Amino acid sequence: MSAVTVQTTVEPLNFFEQVVAATPGESHLEACIQCGTCGGSCPSGADMDHTPRAIFALIKADMKEAVLHSNTPWYCVSCYYCTVRCPQDIHITDIMYTLKRIATQEGMVKNTPREKAKAPNFSQAFITWVENYGRSFELGLMGVHMLRHNPFGAFKIADMGVGLVAKGRMAFTPTRIKEFDSLAAILAKAKELEGSE
Repeated sequence: MSAVTVQTTVEPLNFFEQVVAATPGESHLEACIQCGTCGGSCPSGADMDHTPRAIFALIKADMKEAVLHSNTPWYCVSCYYCTVRCPQDIHITDIMYTLKRIATQEGMVKNTPREKAKAPNFSQAFITWVENYGRSFELGLMGVHMLRHNPFGAFKIADMGVGLVAKGRMAFTPTRIKEFDSLAAILAKAKELEGSE
């Protein structure tokens, strides 16, 4: 008696399913009613090329490239105001983190048009300072960002920078936080867990 082999094929996830699967916990993304409360609550909304609800509609329409090329996730400041106000309990901020992760993993950030690349580049510069010192270094962050995207713009804000330094509100050199080794261990473990997914 010969054994029968049954071949099964697993359908790849569509973009909506990919986002839901990659978001920790229950995202509730499927519950979006397109009310616009998220966009109306967002302090960075004016700088986004799509409101969060438009992003969710694009995700549902399987328009992956449009979503991952958008600056919307990169302008999210993680205040969670949209999440708190959402009548459907959608974990909007967590979804924005997921979209940033997917864009980075798939190399979409590098392919982002120059104008839209400002936000992901700013985010990466910020993360670099935190990984090396445990906190942001405003002068270095601004310097890197301005040199990359608008070198002559630094002259326009130089007076403000001098004022901040003079009043002790901005340092000339970065300083590490106390217990930096503990933070470094946490960040290393987070990267390890992310890589094992």
